[in-house]
Amino acid sequence: AGMACAEEAKEEWNETSLSNETIEKIQKAQFNYKKCVVDTMQKPEFAKLESRNATDAIIKLCEPTLGEMRQVYLDVQVPGVIADRHLKKLRIQVTRNLLQELMYAEAARKSGMPQ
Repeated sequence: AGMACAEEAKEEWNETSLSNETIEKIQKAQFNYKKCVVDTMQKPEFAKLESRNATDAIIKLCEPTLGEMRQVYLDVQVPGVIADRHLKKLRIQVTRNLLQELMYAEAARKSGMPQ
């Protein structure tokens, strides 16, 4: 049991140890990821796809942007587990919002509403 506690202690990290500069880099990377998703979503080829397929394709296309954000974390010695947890949370939030937007747009198209 002592080894398990020692391993957990290594993964602990104090969020207040991030500098303002690092926080700005992370926020910029988040913005770039969300911008990638929005810009990609607006391409006409995705309007033709079913909303779930379009969501999956868009998220995969923007995945490299998350890699940049992960590197910002790793550069300031944030444990990979913590960085990955934050990236997963962000990816889930963005995916949910994107799917919802695409489902609304798809429903509007099917109902004949102008966009």
